[in-house]
Amino acid sequence: MQKKAALDEKIYVLDTNILLHEPLAFLSFKEHDVVVPMTVLEELDYIKDSKKDVARDARVSIRAMEDLLHEATPEELMQGVSMKGLGAGETAPTGKLSIFVDHGMPVSQQVFTSNENDNRIINSALYLQKSQHPKHIVLVTKDINMRLKAKGAGLAHVEDYRTDQLVTDIKYLSKGYHEFPGSFWDVVKAVDSRTEGRDTIHTIEKQILPEAYVNEFLIDENKSFAGVVESINGDYLEVLDLGFDRLMSHKAWGIHPKNIGQAMGLHALLDPHIDLVVLTGPAGSGKTLLALAAALEMVVEKNMYDKIIVTRSTPEIAESIGFLPGTEEEKMAPWLAAITDSLEVLHKNDENTKGSMSYIMEKANIQFKSVNFMRGRSIQNAIVILDESQNLTASQLKTIITRCGEGTKLICSGNLAQIDSNYLSAVTSGLTYLVEKFKNFSGSATLNLDGVVRSRLAEFAEEQL
Repeated sequence: MQKKAALDEKIYVLDTNILLHEPLAFLSFKEHDVVVPMTVLEELDYIKDSKKDVARDARVSIRAMEDLLHEATPEELMQGVSMKGLGAGETAPTGKLSIFVDHGMPVSQQVFTSNENDNRIINSALYLQKSQHPKHIVLVTKDINMRLKAKGAGLAHVEDYRTDQLVTDIKYLSKGYHEFPGSFWDVVKAVDSRTEGRDTIHTIEKQILPEAYVNEFLIDENKSFAGVVESINGDYLEVLDLGFDRLMSHKAWGIHPKNIGQAMGLHALLDPHIDLVVLTGPAGSGKTLLALAAALEMVVEKNMYDKIIVTRSTPEIAESIGFLPGTEEEKMAPWLAAITDSLEVLHKNDENTKGSMSYIMEKANIQFKSVNFMRGRSIQNAIVILDESQNLTASQLKTIITRCGEGTKLICSGNLAQIDSNYLSAVTSGLTYLVEKFKNFSGSATLNLDGVVRSRLAEFAEEQL
């Protein structure tokens, strides 16, 4: 029995990027032991004093480990300190946290002899695999190349950090709408309808759509019905009848939707009761153009908000923005070319496009801001457009969302097929996390814009390349 128990035991070796992705990740491995190599502590120490956006996460992780280990002797630190009572509760089985001193390992025990940080961490895991046999030594890293190197060097178990993954595949990610086959009325035969002002609201049985959530759109294959779930009362859904043709006739700043996906997206963008709109979809599906058109409509034409703040994920900007000449907005301009491109499209019929754009940017009070400088702010009565949000972690998105004060609407857009970060995938992206976490929040709406409308060239490339 003891031998079987040893075979079931796991020791998780954490890479630095795991603790930057989730500072308290070392508490997430239940009854299993966790090892943090000394190299990881050195990397955290370097990052905590840097100007990188993850510096705060490094500090949080270091403080949390120090709170646990501060009374331990050097011997206890290497053998492991119990994490009982932290994260999982007093009675839940928990493992131990230890620091592995990976400096000065004999060359004979090293697979990689070069002194790169990744190699030292892999060497630590390989050493533990040999010395702690038959326990399973698992290296946990979000670096894909590091996982390949570790496997190639002989490490039997290498994993990504999946504790915070809400879906196993993005094909299961909420699209923000449900399409009924054939006609909606062929499926929904029992309905109680009422009129409130100019609106018609249908009450239907929830068993028709058990997984429905508030602000989910309902359409049908025959294009005879379009509606949105307004509320869920017990076993019934309250569905606002939008009308397919009426929904397609919506417009903002002169822009009309080109397909039903864009029409649903525009409806959510223009709805003053929705504080968060998440737009996903391939390049060329119209995410940025719709967001900007709706923002201009609500700020300039309807005076619903005071300004438009535009920002996006720029991995390199954290280190380079301070050294570039010019103001913050001038530094951000090259990274936000998609916004200025969309402005040009919106004003392409103007004879003096440049002058018109300058006037509109001033009239709408459009501000370009760096994600790095959003922390600590409280943004009131504004529309915030967060472009390319697929490259942000859940922690970074939380930082931005919690900056949004009273009367502010946040629009997040991104393409999960175009992730530039080395440490994120489609299922671990903060955008995926946002879609799943907020789909049951009555103040948010998600739309997956399916279909490329930019050009036939872009559409062919998206399908064939």
